[in-house]
Amino acid sequence: MNLWTTVWTITANVLGVLIIHLGIAYACYRMPDYWFVKRHPSSYQQLTAKDSLREERFYDRVLKIRKWKDRLPEGSKLFRQAFDKSKLQHKTAVHYRQFILETRRAEWTHSLSILPAPLFLIWNNAIGSGLMIAYSLIANIPFILIQRYNRFRLNRILSHLEGKERA
Repeated sequence: MNLWTTVWTITANVLGVLIIHLGIAYACYRMPDYWFVKRHPSSYQQLTAKDSLREERFYDRVLKIRKWKDRLPEGSKLFRQAFDKSKLQHKTAVHYRQFILETRRAEWTHSLSILPAPLFLIWNNAIGSGLMIAYSLIANIPFILIQRYNRFRLNRILSHLEGKERA
């Protein structure tokens, strides 16, 4: 592989990642909130409290998310007026519901960002393709896990808050 081919490939990879990831992030940011609101029960949302707690413990004890989740960048800094998920702004049921909605949006954003990874097979050799696919997974899976972990915690807190409001 000559130098020009290497430079072109690296440039195409960097630009491809930027365009794909930022494009998907912007598209998800612009999607209406109602796309991410829980409208009907699914198998994921019908988890019992025990199952939910078990999955949350897996994230906490096995993956140790609590130790590293705050070290990763918060994507809301990319777009003005995006919902900041780095900390709770208000401790109201309305704010928790919005926060939960935004964890769904972020999970979709990162999941969709993985899907175009095979496009890099077009112009990369086997090693380059493997590196680009690995990058796509490494750059997105931790964020997906964090969103799921946070959503379990936020749903538990929201249930507690709504129980207080009903009482």
